[in-house]
Amino acid sequence: MRRVYFDHNATTPIHREVAAFARKFLDQYFGNPSSLHWAGREVRPHVDEAREQVAALIKAKPEEIVFTSGGTEGDNQALKGVARARAAEGNHIVTTKVEHPGVLNTCAYLETQGLSVTYLNVDRNGMIDPDEVRRAIRKETILISVMQANNETGTLLPIKEIGAIAREAGVLFHSDMVQGLGKVDIDVNDLNVDLGAFSGHKAYAPKGVGALYIRQGVEVDNLIHGGQQEMGRRAGTENIIGIAAFGKACEIAVSEMAEEAARIEFLRRRLLDGLMMDVGNLHFNGETERRLPNTLNLSFEFVESESLLIGLDIAGIAVSSGSACSSGSTEPSHVLLAMGIEPLLCQSAIRISLGRANTEDDIEYALEVIPRVVGRLREMSPFYEGGKRP
Repeated sequence: MRRVYFDHNATTPIHREVAAFARKFLDQYFGNPSSLHWAGREVRPHVDEAREQVAALIKAKPEEIVFTSGGTEGDNQALKGVARARAAEGNHIVTTKVEHPGVLNTCAYLETQGLSVTYLNVDRNGMIDPDEVRRAIRKETILISVMQANNETGTLLPIKEIGAIAREAGVLFHSDMVQGLGKVDIDVNDLNVDLGAFSGHKAYAPKGVGALYIRQGVEVDNLIHGGQQEMGRRAGTENIIGIAAFGKACEIAVSEMAEEAARIEFLRRRLLDGLMMDVGNLHFNGETERRLPNTLNLSFEFVESESLLIGLDIAGIAVSSGSACSSGSTEPSHVLLAMGIEPLLCQSAIRISLGRANTEDDIEYALEVIPRVVGRLREMSPFYEGGKRP
């Protein structure tokens, strides 16, 4: 059976060059980088090189990069760390209703610890008005957290403008930047970001590694305590295989990202145009232009998304119904609900996220399969009568 993978926002396959590079750390380079003997000395330069490679991709300084286990840990350290470090200055955080669970659930936890959180609305396209952020700032506000790119819709939020507002107000600005890494150009200085969370497995590196960008001079309390690894900011023996592979993936992204993003955007537009032509009662969710090049979120009226996922999976096409971190939930997407999408349309939505392995043949196969599966499911729906609700 043919297999087509359209779920790159959930995770990406490891790049072949990254995998080949990482294999050396399974046997040849096995030492602990904190050790002073030869085995440790062989490994330490690779950690330092990876830090430089990650920093180069986001236009940061190497000393501003702290390696973590992934985006969720980075979000946790940023939010909890600022809350503790700035407890004497205030107890208020501003965020949005469309954030990743790594931010929303951390904010919910901080509320149990006495902090106050303002959750801002977005419009029908998932876009936030920077002036809403400005109006939400109080004298006790210590942090603003707004994601760069929404993981479900692909909408790019105006974080540069929001970061400027935060800086003007003397408030720290954190952004979950997991989905943007390797897909769009990131310059943390130009974007006015103080803290940014990244994840390796969304950028063709292994799972279990990520990075937190901490602007030089920003004080953040540690999330994990123990040894003095990561310049004293994140204790625990480093994940050498993951860190080296993450650095290699970032190095590859520096040279290939622009060309690859244009290619993937072409495929996404071809898929969307074809589906809009061949499938009726189809709704596009998200910002049409200010968006990631690889992501589509579509609602198919009269079709339940889980049934559509199963039907496509049987045909070898892997998509998702939203964030992989919420896959166990039967509730409609919190992102789409926050955008004001009707609950029935939320429950008929799927996310298609393309990646470097996808080809024009994959798109043509999808354009053959998706309309057929949707049509079959609609024929079984008691609510579908020629495309009109009874």
